[in-house]
Amino acid sequence: MKGHRYSLDAATHPDAARRWFCRVAGGRYNECMRKPRYTAEHAAAGLKAQFPEIETWSNQFPGYEVVIEDPEFTSMCPKTGLPDFGVITIRYMPRKLCLELKSLKEYLHSYRNLGIFQENIVNRVLEDIVRGARPLWAEVRGEFRPRGGISTVIVARWPRGRTRRARSRNDRGA
Repeated sequence: MKGHRYSLDAATHPDAARRWFCRVAGGRYNECMRKPRYTAEHAAAGLKAQFPEIETWSNQFPGYEVVIEDPEFTSMCPKTGLPDFGVITIRYMPRKLCLELKSLKEYLHSYRNLGIFQENIVNRVLEDIVRGARPLWAEVRGEFRPRGGISTVIVARWPRGRTRRARSRNDRGA
């Protein structure tokens, strides 16, 4: 295009192209050039936290599904420290052990003041339930309330990689 003094190839000169864009976009160079706001420390926040043990008891019957819902789940954003509110729903089919609800409640409440991303919560809860109860299958669903107009739904399943349809067929013996 005629009249342009500079031609920047963003692939070969990404910093120069970014600086040029920042100037054109209002001159807020320092804001445009700063490093990413979320770090690896933020991403891993809360994953190594120690949680109360989820107790279990001996299952007496085969072939049924358990659904547990915590409609008042809370945690904190690891970056901002602002609270996250949501509903955690746990679905599983017991093998030999069932989850003891009071210890599960204490476990879920231990997230209340913990800075951890919502995706990590759902996956960590799933892993801890599977480790404790060893169910035939399990699913943890986190439905988090909107913040800034965006809500989040995260679903994690065990065994990993199985779809709901495949799990249902296998549970029916198909």
